[in-house]
Parts: sequence; structure tokens; C-alpha cells
Amino acid sequence: MASDIHDVSNPPRTYFSVWQRLFRGYGPLAVLIVTLLLMSLLIPSKVQNAGTNVSTGGSRTATTAAGGNTGAGGATASGSANSGAAGGGGAAAGGGGGTPTPGSPCADRPEQVAGDPYSPPCIAFSGDNGGATYHGVTATEIHVSVRVLNEKGFQQTLAALAGATLTDTPDDIKRTFDALAQYFNEHYQFYGRKIVFDYYNGVGSNTDELLGKGRDKAEADATTVKSLGSFADMSANSEPYANALAQNDVVGFGDPYLSVQWHDEHAPYIWSIASAGTDVANFAAEYAVKKLCGKPADRAGGDLKGKPRKFASFAPENSWYQESVQVARQTQQAAGCDPGVNVQYQLDLGTMSNQAANLIAQMQSQGVTTILCGCDPIIPVFLSSRANSQGYYPEFIIVGTALTDTDIVGQLWDQNFAAHAFGVSSLTEPQPPQQSIGYAAYRTVRQDEPAFSVELIYYQLAQMAIGLQMAGPNLTPQSFSDGMFAYPRKLGPAGSWGFGEHDYTTADDGREICWDPSAVSNYNQKKGAFVETDHARYAKGTIPGGDPLCPIPP
Repeated sequence: MASDIHDVSNPPRTYFSVWQRLFRGYGPLAVLIVTLLLMSLLIPSKVQNAGTNVSTGGSRTATTAAGGNTGAGGATASGSANSGAAGGGGAAAGGGGGTPTPGSPCADRPEQVAGDPYSPPCIAFSGDNGGATYHGVTATEIHVSVRVLNEKGFQQTLAALAGATLTDTPDDIKRTFDALAQYFNEHYQFYGRKIVFDYYNGVGSNTDELLGKGRDKAEADATTVKSLGSFADMSANSEPYANALAQNDVVGFGDPYLSVQWHDEHAPYIWSIASAGTDVANFAAEYAVKKLCGKPADRAGGDLKGKPRKFASFAPENSWYQESVQVARQTQQAAGCDPGVNVQYQLDLGTMSNQAANLIAQMQSQGVTTILCGCDPIIPVFLSSRANSQGYYPEFIIVGTALTDTDIVGQLWDQNFAAHAFGVSSLTEPQPPQQSIGYAAYRTVRQDEPAFSVELIYYQLAQMAIGLQMAGPNLTPQSFSDGMFAYPRKLGPAGSWGFGEHDYTTADDGREICWDPSAVSNYNQKKGAFVETDHARYAKGTIPGGDPLCPIPP
């Protein structure tokens, strides 16, 4: 029988130093998730020499489940699968030789894992799972690749800004992946199969790919994945690589805020815990139209306070992000709200400090009172410092991208600048790290410490695990998609999760938040936190009118 995910021995709250364990159990990550930071969180900072060097946790030639994998309702891997999606919600019927009832519920409980807010409905099954239903799928295994890259990423940079020293090694990352795979293999219904990771050294670069370069190497890596015979890939964290995986008929997870149209064009292959950029843009535009347009910038500071609002949309220059920016700007214009200037920057970690000085000067000279930040977690650190040195305190509107709506990122900003930050977030209130769902899942399997990025890894694996269970035993990309569409909407620490037509990403609603430099964060008990205004969550189209509920800064 599956155990409650929170039935683990957690260390005391004071166990973690906030910056030494910066990314431990990052409970509030949602969009997160995934997010621009997620592009680098799923790779170590140092690896072996590049090249195709694959290690795998299982044999592709196995024909029986070794020992049997205990699944839901006490069924075992030798014959414990359901032939359809839970509730009969559209997943393809299984190809096995048994005679189960599609969507057969468990007799002992409604949810697959008690205490897991994102758990799919419990599924019972007996019969044949159909064997090799797709490449990377055998009677006993589901092979999933992980691209390992030798480069410094956003995780290390953000931690360095916080004064932390990351100690994640390739072994830490691999151990966390493998432990969480074991957790899902033991607790979810995979119809006699288990997740097996294939780690390979890629020749591409997330950094280059974010700058619009390196598409040829991303395509070479996707070809490697196809040659490995993987069903899915957990490191589809850039547009070039995600696109190449879909072109090779491989299911990918982790794309960073790509548009609804992009996902539709790549269906049923690409999924993410980062909201579709179009959805983020529309939510931000709705907030601006209903709460901010045509009113004075009363939450700005200095000589900007009380002036008529002049907006600046602020996002990376990449075409796939600017596509979403244009969606937001068009939405504002259609509502009679002037979107103001469109300020772009380059996702180049090495130049962000210098870029910040120029960006602040540009917005200050144009009289921008209100910045809509569809940005990564690093650039606001530099922006806030430069703005404070110039005595420039615009309203800084959070739209929920890339950790910019989390306490430990806001704590890195100049607090004179941060006092003017407010907006929307799909996250719920953060949890202390040792109470996070990913950390708890890891500790049901191992008693040592996971990688810093355990929570992000957990949520991305959870998204895949939900689809694998809901697909039924006849696992293909299409049955995976059908199963995801049948998944009943759930609300948890990473926001509201649900999927359907034109919806291949997670968080679908949000709350209004305000930065309070004096509030104590529930995450790390340090000063500086995003606080809720009315403890309500809003779906698209339901944000109420009126002024923001955030207090006006002095």
C-alpha cells in the first residue's frame, strides 16, 4: 500500500542555512518552474568531457520486472496496470491481453498517493501491459534521457549573488534523479514498468540556445536521444532542444515559457511546469488593464510617485519571448491601455550587470513609472542596484516568471527598489524547505541529502509521472497526452495544475502579491517576503477591477 508522502522524518526547521542550502526543497516553485532557472537546474556545473557517454539504470533487454514493482492497491509490476486513463477520461485503451475495466478505481483509497496534492486518482489493474508500445518502452521499462552539459548556469550564478557555494556534483544530480524515479516507480501506477534514466553528455549549450544560437548542436543532441531509443527527455529546457526532440518524436519536459501556439504546433510531445508564455502575458495584461491603467503610479517612489502611469514591458529579446510580449501589448491596446515602451535585454549572464546600467538609464529617460517584468531571476538583482543608485523607484510589476515571485530571490534585490514590487503569482505561500513535497519524497527513499534542485526535479518528474499513469498501459505520446487531458485539476504548492486542449503546461491561475521588506518569509524566516492581499486565487478573466490591494509604500 502506498504511504503518505509526508510520513518522513524531517530535520528541525533550523537545519538549513538559507544561502548555504539556497535551492533545497524549493517548495514554492511552480512556473517554476521552470523557469529560466530550470534551464540550468537540471544539469551539473561540471561533468565529464562532452560526447555520447550513456549510463543507464536498467537493461533494455529485460523481459520481466525484477522482483515486481509494488504499485497502487498492492498490485505488482508483474501484472498491475490499468488499460485506460483514470475515470475513463480519454486515454487510449491498453494493448495488453488482460480484461481490466478502463479507469478501474482502487478499492482502498481515491488518490494514488495520500498527502500528495497533485496525485492522480488511484488506478487498479491486472493483465498484460502490451510490451513494447513505443520506442523506449518495453514490458518492464520506460527509458527517459537526461542531457548533461558542461557549463555554468543560472543556478550557480544566482547562488553566487547570494553568497552561497553550491556543492552539487554530477553524482548529486544523478542520485536525486534516480531516487525520485524510485519514489515514483514505487508509488505510482506504471503498469509493470519502471522509469529508467539514460544520462548522456550533450554537445549543445543551454546558454547558447537561450541566445538563439547552437541550434545545430541541439539537433545533434536530439538525434542522440533518438538513437538511444528514449521515450522522453527530462532536459528540454530550451526552445532549440525542445523543438528538436519533438521533431524526433521524443516527449520532452521543461521548455521555458514558450507560447500556446508553439505548444500546439509541437503536440503531443512537449510539456512544461513553466506556464505557456501566452498565458503569462495575458494574465499580466489583464492585471495591468484592470488594476493599473489610467491611474497614477501611487506605488512608485521618489519623483515618480503619483505621476500618470507609463508602462514598460521588460523581457528577453529572444523571438519566442517577444511573441508573448506582443500578445500582452496587443491585449492592453485593445482595452484602450497604452502599453508604453518595449524594453528588451539579452540573456547573457556575463553582460547583465552592464546591461542593467543602460536599461535603467533608458527607462528613466523615457519617464517609465511602471515596469512589467517578464524576466529571469538574475537581471532584477542588477536592475535594483542600478536604480537605487540613481534614485529611480518605478513600480516593479511581478508577472510570475522564473522565480521573480519567490521570497529568496526578492531578498537579493535592493530593498529600497523592492518596496515598490507587486503583481501576480501562480504560486501558493512558500513552505520551509524541509517540509517541501520533493524533499519529503526523496526522504522516503534515502536518508542522505538530495541535490539543491530537488524540488524542481521533483515537480518535473511528477508531471511526467502523472501522464505515465493516466495514459494506461498502451504508452505512446498520444495516449500520454490523452491521459494528461483526463487528469482532474489539482491545487498544490506549485499552483493549479490541469491540462487540456491548448494547455500543455501547469499553473493556470494566480494570486495578487506585494513585496514587504519587513515581513518574515515562511520559507527561511528572513526579512523580506511576498505577501498575499486577499488570499484569493483568480483564473484567467476573473481578476477584479479596482486599485491593487497592496499598501502604498511610504
